[in-house]
Amino acid sequence: MDDSNPSPDEQARERRPARIMVQRRIEWWDTDASGVYHNTAAFRLLETAETLLLSRLGILHDVYHRLPRVRIEADFRSPLRFFDLVDVALEVQEIGRTSITYHMRIGRQGVVCVEAKAVAVLLDQPGGQPMEWPDRYRELLLTAGTLPPERLSDA
Repeated sequence: MDDSNPSPDEQARERRPARIMVQRRIEWWDTDASGVYHNTAAFRLLETAETLLLSRLGILHDVYHRLPRVRIEADFRSPLRFFDLVDVALEVQEIGRTSITYHMRIGRQGVVCVEAKAVAVLLDQPGGQPMEWPDRYRELLLTAGTLPPERLSDA
């Protein structure tokens, strides 16, 4: 049997949009006066996962400084508290001509606490004009599949 030729199932799995999971703890500075995480913590966690995803794809340093968010929305389903261990799952949902749409879930012990969607636009330079995604990057983002997670070692 030739192991160099993936099966159709393996090829289909490999051609899924890029996705990654990052584990983090809710830190003290993530909480508000009520002791529950502040809504901005979810967006910081999204950026953490996005940074790792782009880094694992090898394109972080080329695109991150010129990839501003133009839309973000979130549904907060369950509260998180200081020191909760959370899994942040980020997936490329769509690549437009100049945009990228992410879907994110933050969960604690299998419970979805936040679902969010973020759209960013690729610029030709920081503060510049929207530009089309290069074909190579578009291909990576749409076909890289599940990237290695980043888990906390003491989890």
